[in-house]
Amino acid sequence: MTETITIEVIHAVAPEELDEADLQPSLRELADSRHVLVGRRGGRQSWLDRIRAFVARDPVEAVTVVTDEAASEGAELTLAVDETEIAGVYVASATRTVD
Repeated sequence: MTETITIEVIHAVAPEELDEADLQPSLRELADSRHVLVGRRGGRQSWLDRIRAFVARDPVEAVTVVTDEAASEGAELTLAVDETEIAGVYVASATRTVD
């Protein structure tokens, strides 16, 4: 099932760095020669939002996205994704950068 999510990229692994990254074998196989992005679901948070989340003990929801397109750390992306068998891991079918 395809859904749309917005993430702030926290860490990006390029295809040429996949062998050096400490990835689960199933994620490594899924990524193959694509980019792996680890991000915060919901996009960039303001300082007020971060403080509110800390006080409310509302944890950050981290997601991993396998995509054909590169993204830099700190970028905010809106992605059409499909869930995989691996919990918290998605495969992107479309990407749009949010300014």
